[in-house]
Amino acid sequence: MAGCCVDEHCGSAGGGARANNSPDWRRALWIALATNALMFFAEIAAGAAAGSASLQADALDFLGDSANYAISLGVAGLGLSWRARAALLKGWALIVFGLWVIGSTVWHAAAGALPRADVMGVVGFLAFAANAGVALMLYHFRAGDANMRSVWICSRNDAIGNVAVLAAAAGVFGTGFGWPDLIVAGVMAALGVSGGVQIARHAHSELDEDGDYSSSSEQRRKNVAQRLVRQLSAPK
Repeated sequence: MAGCCVDEHCGSAGGGARANNSPDWRRALWIALATNALMFFAEIAAGAAAGSASLQADALDFLGDSANYAISLGVAGLGLSWRARAALLKGWALIVFGLWVIGSTVWHAAAGALPRADVMGVVGFLAFAANAGVALMLYHFRAGDANMRSVWICSRNDAIGNVAVLAAAAGVFGTGFGWPDLIVAGVMAALGVSGGVQIARHAHSELDEDGDYSSSSEQRRKNVAQRLVRQLSAPK
């Protein structure tokens, strides 16, 4: 994979498939899945109780990441094209999530509710600890294929978002206004859209490289013929 393979976790499509099915990778995903699922239930309740747009957005982010890790576990060991399609799905999910956060932020701004800074601070710190731990665990896999990279990007963005939630809690406490919470929700939306675009672009490049992305059967036959010619003409 041009521009992607820098360590032992990728190389040929087959090598990427083996890395995606390694015991270390699957174990890390299972831990990440359990952590995000637990934090979703904790944070969605706290976000609703505190009236915080950023906490509620972060809770749905935990839910989205749980689904992402489940998808990654489902495609582990499959071919490059299937892993890239899963990454593409996750990329679009991040984009949609970012747009949802924008809508939620507008609604909270119109309502003019003041979130509870104390709940935001405590839950935001717990969420940061959870996401930072997952991001450190997945750091070793950050240079893999689009699917591995998408998991790393999600975890990295989550930890950054949690720091922003803590800053919002301090801002709400210090000013007595809800605008810091709304600003952080907007930042999280930008992170979601930006990460989704990165993942989608990487996945598209891998699908193009694999040669199976075209919906035209004639084009697929041409791709197979071209690969066969390259193999036959390669020096022995």
